[in-house]
Amino acid sequence: MSIAICPGSFDPITLGHLNIIRRTSKIFDRVVVCVMHNSTKPSPMFTVEEKLDMVRRSVSRYPNVEVDTYDGLLAEYAKRYEGAVLVKGLRAASDFEYEFQMNLINKQINPQLETMFLTADGKYTFLSSSVVREMAFYGADLKGLVPNEIIDDIEKKAKLWRGRDGK
Repeated sequence: MSIAICPGSFDPITLGHLNIIRRTSKIFDRVVVCVMHNSTKPSPMFTVEEKLDMVRRSVSRYPNVEVDTYDGLLAEYAKRYEGAVLVKGLRAASDFEYEFQMNLINKQINPQLETMFLTADGKYTFLSSSVVREMAFYGADLKGLVPNEIIDDIEKKAKLWRGRDGK
């Protein structure tokens, strides 16, 4: 059985993420979407529990996709799944440079771990969780950027953030 791991902080999950997950689910027998803590993003919009819930609702239509979380190194997490392949989405050349470096580090920790890169669908090359958070903060329409199932969650959280910042 072929297994893929699609890691990310998913703060929040976007249609770009979902595009990569959907395409991965057609290539692999089993896909584990792993919600990770990103130490370079010190103040996430959503808690891990909220992200897990939103990701689960967003991928529920894909029977071979499951959702998990881990707060350590991805290469260590992948050891749980013999023969698993990391699948990373790339939007631009800068994504490749970063992910290529991460691949080399992951290989040092877990030499059996392979990484596969999928390029983003053209309509999602501009899309990131950061863009979604910024748009939500200012009350912009999120349709076509995130799964419909989670738009209300993002708008409610953004309203709380606006209140916290006095806007």
